[in-house]
Amino acid sequence: MRSEEQAISDPRTNDRIRVSEVRLVGPSGEQVGVVPIDTALRLAAEADLDLVEVAPNSKPPVAKIMDFGKFKYEAAQKAKEARRNQANTVLKEVRFRLKIDKHDYETKVKRAVGFLEQGDKVKAMILFRGREQSRPEQGVRLLQQFAEHIAEYGTVESNPRIDGRNMVMVIAPLKNKSEAKAEQNARRAEEKASRRAEKPAADSAAKAAEPAAE
Repeated sequence: MRSEEQAISDPRTNDRIRVSEVRLVGPSGEQVGVVPIDTALRLAAEADLDLVEVAPNSKPPVAKIMDFGKFKYEAAQKAKEARRNQANTVLKEVRFRLKIDKHDYETKVKRAVGFLEQGDKVKAMILFRGREQSRPEQGVRLLQQFAEHIAEYGTVESNPRIDGRNMVMVIAPLKNKSEAKAEQNARRAEEKASRRAEKPAADSAAKAAEPAAE
């Protein structure tokens, strides 16, 4: 079997699995069933793969035949991507008044959509004035309406709640930063290619419109 250095937090593998039997999962995810540990180790060795204990607290523990090195690499890449996206996500703020006119509301919606398309979260905040604080249900309705209007771009992460004299709701983007950036770059490349394709046609049309030389 392979000898690999492991961190304390790593799952047990191969001969480090100290149990008499395991519920075995094959390399393609197929359920082999409960087998003696010696049988599981032999099947892993025959496949030139590792036996990894994926659910140590089960009775019996669940072990899977896999390439443990590849598994660790993919897990590390996913964790790295998650940290990068989390670090790049910014919480943008959009403020409302309870009595907001239609034009101002539409402007706020467009601004929020822009933030979400860039992969940022949006904190929608209603600023209550005076006796407006006694009508929180109106604030909830306004924020719910707002969430419906931007549902194509984001989803409610934190429902409307009172925060001091204000009411807030958080909307998370449907696409993370890296996805939003990739789409933005793709759109720019497409627009650039389109402009290049249109230029020769425009030049040809201009030449055709020129008067013939005498």
